[in-house]
Amino acid sequence: MECAPSADGIGIVNPHSVILITVDCLRADHVGFLGYQRPTTPFLDCLAEESVVFENAIAAGAPTYYAMPPMLASRYPLALGRDVLGIVPEESTLASVLQESGFATAAFSAANPYISPRFGYDRGFEVFADFLHGSEPTGASGTRSGNFRNRANRLLANACHSVGLGGAYDEIYFQYCQRLAARRDVSLDAVRRFPSAEILIDNAMRWLKEHCHQRFFLWLHFMDAHGPYFPKTEALKIMSRGDLDAVRAVYLNSYWNRGDVSVERLRTKREDVVALYDTGIRWVDEQVRRLAENLVELNVWDRCALAVTADHGEEFLEHGGRAHLPKKLTEELLHVPLMLRVPASPKHRVQSPSSLLDLAPTLLDVAGIPVPAEFRGRSLWGQLRKGKFQERPVLSECVYDCTNPFFPKDRMGPRLLAIRLSQYKLVLDFAGGSGQLYDLSRDPGEKAPLAMSEAAEVRQKLLTAAKRHLVESCQSRDFDRRMASHVREYRLELARSATHARN
Repeated sequence: MECAPSADGIGIVNPHSVILITVDCLRADHVGFLGYQRPTTPFLDCLAEESVVFENAIAAGAPTYYAMPPMLASRYPLALGRDVLGIVPEESTLASVLQESGFATAAFSAANPYISPRFGYDRGFEVFADFLHGSEPTGASGTRSGNFRNRANRLLANACHSVGLGGAYDEIYFQYCQRLAARRDVSLDAVRRFPSAEILIDNAMRWLKEHCHQRFFLWLHFMDAHGPYFPKTEALKIMSRGDLDAVRAVYLNSYWNRGDVSVERLRTKREDVVALYDTGIRWVDEQVRRLAENLVELNVWDRCALAVTADHGEEFLEHGGRAHLPKKLTEELLHVPLMLRVPASPKHRVQSPSSLLDLAPTLLDVAGIPVPAEFRGRSLWGQLRKGKFQERPVLSECVYDCTNPFFPKDRMGPRLLAIRLSQYKLVLDFAGGSGQLYDLSRDPGEKAPLAMSEAAEVRQKLLTAAKRHLVESCQSRDFDRRMASHVREYRLELARSATHARN
């Protein structure tokens, strides 16, 4: 297949259909079209040559439960209150607007527990497959080895830690568990937590075969780059990492998730862990290529607008952490890829910071559908077609340390807020009562915040934007939808309690 496939039709300004691809945990600096050297995204790199590439796309929140409402409903994650999670009843979303406009709609999500009907993400979709099979969230932090200790082991661990032998016990216990795991006949498919990308693509292609003759909206959310990192064996071969077999992958993930070792020791495994992560990205790229080939066969490729992005990024010890816990809003968590391919439209590179809050209105504009007045973001399509991009402050927020917001009571923490303008970024930590300003052109790793005497005018401008955001979030709060969200939570809890009572 050619890098940029083409069908017999001619591209039009307002394509019939829209495809949104989101890759969980995909960092901007791990895709080829944004400068990454490893071959993680060869097909997407080719598509980027005929697309609009936003070089500084910024997630409006992290993790997923704070990132997705801005992308699909174009509102800030805490706009309805920090105790409200997901898409609320009757809220306008990209999917609901397209469905009301006559589009067939389908979503296939690879078992992310926060992208589910429980949190309203089936709104606007005729077909919504989340592959969860009744599972529930276990927390954004992943699994720690200590969670599996039985009572006797915990008693022994406590005794060892009380006499200063905790480190030795933790190491012995970890190695013991790894030897047990190594004795088993394990495979990567058996230990993988989430459905891999080809499963979603297979389902999507079956759906497309039935709906390709009408306008459609297809959303695919992949989890191949999400920890624990267990890529497909085929992808490891493509990336020439056959040494990372199932036993080695189990060991690396277990070690990476340990809470009892230093950052220095974790760094010794970082390269191989990142290789597993990169391999998951490559597998997504391969499957997107399959999807494009299928669209060409169906003769609809040149009648589809395609957006590829991520909900948030992933940390690999850049600031001493792992995964994507809501304890910071650093660039490795917020800077994501965003590529928009529209048939018969010229390629373009946007360097100014861009918010994913603007993604839904932009895709509606591309499809020729009016944008709801309640959307907080704005369409960028008109600016892109004119070649003039107007920069404005880009905001991201989350609730500090809200690692498992399955219940509303666990969501009521202080706010983290980041404001980006040009190369400057202000991070306001309401938990610690601090504010740090960074010049990312000089300090891309966010290691040395500027002194209070530096860039005073920019600091004041960003503080003003932050204040405006906080005031508007409170004053414009939709209390009817907020109440509807609470009613939904209470009904789910009553049903849950009734189920437990019957069992």
